[in-house]
Parts: sequence; C-alpha cells; structure tokens
Amino acid sequence: MSMAYDANPFPTGNEELVRLAERSVDYHRMAKALDWLAERWSDHPSLDEAAQAVGLSPFHFQRIFTRWAGVSPKSFVSAIAHAEARRSLEAGGTVLDAAFDAGLSGPSRLHDLFIAQEAVTPGEVRRRGAGMRLRWGWAPTPFGKGLFVMADRGLAGLAFSDGDDAVSFADMHRRFPAADWIRDDEAAQATALHAFTGGEGPLPVVLIGSPFHIQVWKALLNIPAGETATYGQVAGWAGKPKAFQATGGAIGANPISLLIPCHRAIAKSGKLTGYHWGLARKAAILGMEAVAKAG
Repeated sequence: MSMAYDANPFPTGNEELVRLAERSVDYHRMAKALDWLAERWSDHPSLDEAAQAVGLSPFHFQRIFTRWAGVSPKSFVSAIAHAEARRSLEAGGTVLDAAFDAGLSGPSRLHDLFIAQEAVTPGEVRRRGAGMRLRWGWAPTPFGKGLFVMADRGLAGLAFSDGDDAVSFADMHRRFPAADWIRDDEAAQATALHAFTGGEGPLPVVLIGSPFHIQVWKALLNIPAGETATYGQVAGWAGKPKAFQATGGAIGANPISLLIPCHRAIAKSGKLTGYHWGLARKAAILGMEAVAKAG
C-alpha cells in the first residue's frame, strides 16, 4: 500500500480537470472568507468587510471569489440568506416529509444527484474492509483538494484536505483498515470529473456502514439541493425519531462527503453546526447549492 502524500500535480492535458484544479485552488484562497461568512451571512456583510476579513483588496477579493463561485460575493450571500434554515424549514419542512412519505426518495433522489448506490453486506462491514480492494488518490474539487476512495463497485469515500493530507488519509483509512489500499490518482481524477463535470450515466456509490448508518445516509438524500433539514427530521426519516444523538453520530460518520449530503443537516435553531470537514466548507457547499437553485 502506497501512502505517499506528494503534491500530486494534476495533468494539464484535460481542460475540465485544469478548470477543476483552478477552482480547487481558489476555494483554499477563499476558505477564510467562507469561514467568516458562515457566521455572518444573515447580516449581509459588505464587500469591503468581507475583503478586509481576509486581507485582500475589494477588487481582488471580488475577482477571485467570482471566479470560484461563478457569482459575486453579494449574490452568494444573498442566495444563502434566502435559503437560511428558518425560512427553508417553515416553507419546505412539510414538503420534505410529504416527499419522503410518498416515496419520492431512494432511486429518484439518487438519480437527481447522478448517483447509484449499492450497500455492502453486514458481513463485509464487520470485516472492516478485509477482502476489499480500495483504490485511492487525490483530485481537485470545487471545494478544495479531494481524497477519493474507490471500491470495485463504486465510490466508497470522499474526503478533503486543507494541507493535512496525511491526517485526511488516516481518517479515511481507519474506517476500512483491513482493506487492500492501492494508490491510483488517475482513477481519482476520473471520478472527480464524473462527479463534478457531469459524466455519462450515474456515479455508482458503495455505502459501507452499519444498517442504521446506511438508513441515515439514505435519509440525507431526501434533502434537495438548496434546502436543509434538522437532525430530528433526518432521524424520523431513518425510522428513529427520538434517536437524535445516534443520528448525529451516523451523519458525522458519513464517509462520502458532499455526494451523501450530510452538509444539509443543521441544528433546530437554524445555525450551521459542526461539519467534519469544517464550517467554511459547509458554508461553501450550501452557498453553491443555494446559488444554483436561485439561478
């Protein structure tokens, strides 16, 4: 098993991969601003205030942010404010519940996300990955450097690194310590292109976890892009309406960030709460989804 954590320069021959790499770099440059905005978006901070918070001139901040997000910081914050948890829950909470009751989840939601899922057996879960071959590698994403883990049947893990590659890899490796890990950056980059630039057909995803964890991860797929739900709602959809703490633990254990949208689960108060990959990234993902929905 190779555990090298080199910079892994991405190939320059693929224009879509180059663009993805540029957005990945821009995300890291904007991370401090996004962390700052995550705490203040309801106040509609000005461009000058946001730029000052990250030590850039308003001109340079606007240029880099717009290149990353595709919209200005003002439009980004406005989209988030309109999708803020309170309004989303008041307007859409019962709609989400009705959609779940009507069966508008599972395959239909998965296809909306260009994902097809296949859970492993309980025996495979208990063996902690023994007998499984996992290819892993680094690739750019719109939300920073991504660690992709691919099983024979599909994507098994997606994590992020903020310059701490070894820590990110160790966090993922401990989930499947008995597997045969094989370094494959080319496969990771192909998966990134499929996930973020629209590959042909659905992106297969393998859910590796306990039955309850898988119930919770599937329940997360009922939250449409651009909307949020409380941990209590997710617990109800998973069949354990009173198991808030266990549901929170299952959400936190989700190995496939972004595509299994644990970022859309928030506190009942409407506040953004802990996210395994940082509140800046949670704000970035929710903001991009809000912008896409508003557009």
